[in-house]
Amino acid sequence: MHPLLGVVIAYLAGSIPSAHIAGRLRGIDLRKEGSGNLGATNVSRVLGWETGVVVLLADMLKGALPVALLPQAVVTGRPDIWAVAFGVAAILGHVRPIFLLGRGGGKGVATAAGVFLALAWLPFFISQIVFFSVAFMTRYISLASLSAAVMLPIAILLWTGNTASPVFIASVLIVLFVFWNHRANIGRLRRGEESKFSFKRKTA
Repeated sequence: MHPLLGVVIAYLAGSIPSAHIAGRLRGIDLRKEGSGNLGATNVSRVLGWETGVVVLLADMLKGALPVALLPQAVVTGRPDIWAVAFGVAAILGHVRPIFLLGRGGGKGVATAAGVFLALAWLPFFISQIVFFSVAFMTRYISLASLSAAVMLPIAILLWTGNTASPVFIASVLIVLFVFWNHRANIGRLRRGEESKFSFKRKTA
């Protein structure tokens, strides 16, 4: 398989709008409910945490499967570099899904988590410890996501000891990407206006 075909496949996989599908199955357009974001956090707030977990796992698989499977089919180039490229394509698909005309995707955190689960499982789990610790202590999912993103390249560097590795470089770019996509959340956190996460489903 030509690597560029793999990039297209990864992008299409990332474009599957898991949250949008979950909402439509319940007769709800999540782009008009809660935060309006098509991510697992908004799904949990609007549809309940059980559905949120399903969407979270689906979004992670969109990142993990292309990275784990597609490099094995590539016939040219370095598989490690293409694995990162496939991961980036999947994340871009989630954020700008072609199936929603390039609009209304999620922020890419869950799909990026799936990508790095496949690329660097131990640093990924270390970053998730940070995520759940911050989420449990503060109940700010956005702050937990930002903290986990910062921890990821640190853990990868400690794991590989190589600042030139494609995985480390990708992790640094992911930090910038996550912070950019959370700039509105950062503003609300600074003003004390960010919503705290609750396992309780919102009622009308």
